Amino acid sequence: MFIKLLLAFTIIPVIEIYVLLKVGGTIGALQTIGLIIATGIAGAYLARTQGFDIVRRIQEETAQGRLPAESLLDGAMVLAGGLLLLTPGFCTDLFGFFLLVPGTRRVLKKLLRGYLKHLMDSGNIRIHRQ
Repeated sequence: MFIKLLLAFTIIPVIEIYVLLKVGGTIGALQTIGLIIATGIAGAYLARTQGFDIVRRIQEETAQGRLPAESLLDGAMVLAGGLLLLTPGFCTDLFGFFLLVPGTRRVLKKLLRGYLKHLMDSGNIRIHRQ
């Protein structure tokens, strides 16, 4: 796990810096900064609207006595997307937008559900019920 975190905290910033330098060299420094600010504003708006929608769905499902498992997974993905948009850079912004937009989030959620099922089936995740 340490190696994965080390790689994530070194490789991702290097990729982000590389892309920022390439984009800045192509369109200019001020335009690059403006683009970063614009994606931050758009991402904050999208995270806010999606977050409120998910909270409303969780409240409705809970009030109806249903377990809001899908909505909780959506909420975790929106939270992760919002955090990625706080990170300056275009690669993390792109993935953050994928997590925030309902259509792409649906596809990623299906993949995540399959991965979590695989982890449960292999015994790497255990759910204890009382």
